Amino acid sequence: MAGFFDKSRIVARPGFNRWMVPPAALCIHLCIGQVYAFSVFKIPLTRIIGVNESAAADWDQATLAWIFSLAIAALGLAAAFGGQWLERVGPRKAMALAAACFGGGFIVAAFGVWWHQIWLIYLGYGVIGGIGLGIGYISPVSTLIKWFPDRPGLATGMAIMGFGGGAMIGSPLATNLMAFFASPTSAGVGATFITMGVIYFIFMMIGALIVRIPAAGWQPAGHDPDAADRKQNKMITRNHVHVNQAMKTPQFYLIWLVLFLNVTAGIALLEQASPMAQEMVGTSAAAAAGFVGVLSIFNMAGRFFWASTSDTIGRKPTYAVFFILGMLLYAVVPSVAAGGSIVLFVLACCVIVSMYGGGFATVPAYLKDIFGTMHVGAIHGRLLTAWAAAGVVGPVLLNELREGRIAAGVPPADAYTTTLYIMVALLGLGLICNLLVRPVADKHHYAGEINEVA
Repeated sequence: MAGFFDKSRIVARPGFNRWMVPPAALCIHLCIGQVYAFSVFKIPLTRIIGVNESAAADWDQATLAWIFSLAIAALGLAAAFGGQWLERVGPRKAMALAAACFGGGFIVAAFGVWWHQIWLIYLGYGVIGGIGLGIGYISPVSTLIKWFPDRPGLATGMAIMGFGGGAMIGSPLATNLMAFFASPTSAGVGATFITMGVIYFIFMMIGALIVRIPAAGWQPAGHDPDAADRKQNKMITRNHVHVNQAMKTPQFYLIWLVLFLNVTAGIALLEQASPMAQEMVGTSAAAAAGFVGVLSIFNMAGRFFWASTSDTIGRKPTYAVFFILGMLLYAVVPSVAAGGSIVLFVLACCVIVSMYGGGFATVPAYLKDIFGTMHVGAIHGRLLTAWAAAGVVGPVLLNELREGRIAAGVPPADAYTTTLYIMVALLGLGLICNLLVRPVADKHHYAGEINEVA
């Protein structure tokens, strides 16, 4: 059975249609993207004992925020350590492992809910599920870049679009399942975790079964790399950098900071989206769940739109737009919320989230431009430690400052203002880092045969 998952079994035959590969990526990313809908569980998880309202022994939101942060941290670490392994064994084996971890993490977390043991939820959804997130996230990305060398931004946009859209499915699915399983003695969270774990495992395995990789030396018909690079006239290398050598370049750490700062700002908003909508502009719980779904649509669409746009204007200018426009929007959100304009609040948040998602979809192509395609998957995996760090810093920063402001007597509606202004400063720092990115020095380029590199 192990042979079925071998890399050699999934090399595409001549005439294979490369457009059959994006659906495999979507099977994975639409599932693991559920993590962006985690906020719909937060209030129900504060009522596991009290059911209809929080009891004294129930968990508070600050405690629950660590579930999401651990999942993102595990994602980054799994991607960092699993990148070279993925390049060696191929995407099918990696996708199957991701399915087992992500689906199994939900099931372990369900027992944490039933036994009211927060550490089991940390372990299940956070650590085990987070490993599935990391391996699943990087599995299709390098594969699609190899299938679409003529349009790398479009390729990564397709691969990562599904991750942004996962909450569009996960949010209403979780809400409806909790309502279905709820009873006078249960909020329905445990049974929902079990059901979602099984569903996600099945669909992720479908992606693992249908994925294919191109044969060595394959190029799309009519593709001329030299002509494409001259036409785009952007900072694109024709050389390659080994993953270990990439870690010795300033470009890697500058792009690491670019991703970290962009993600820190956006992920805090996403993690707290449902409670923020209810507290800042007074929406109902149902409307807040809908808001999470709308954010998911923009997260997904932004990944495709901004990554595709980067094929035209370049990766560095695209990130400059993210930081400048993001600073303006974060600065006006508190005033918009105070003015009671739900429409402007939602619109500002949607644009912010579209650029957050766009940053994820654009960065693999940015890495390809700077370091070449040889180890782009492994380099991308290591870069995602920035996401791991941001997954802890962003939500914890927002939640802890919120709790501190409320403890000081500030109304919940105003408790987010300070954090949002801090995000403006972080985005300003990210803009500076992005402006400092330059081509890699010749001494870092790989001089051997690419096909011989493990």
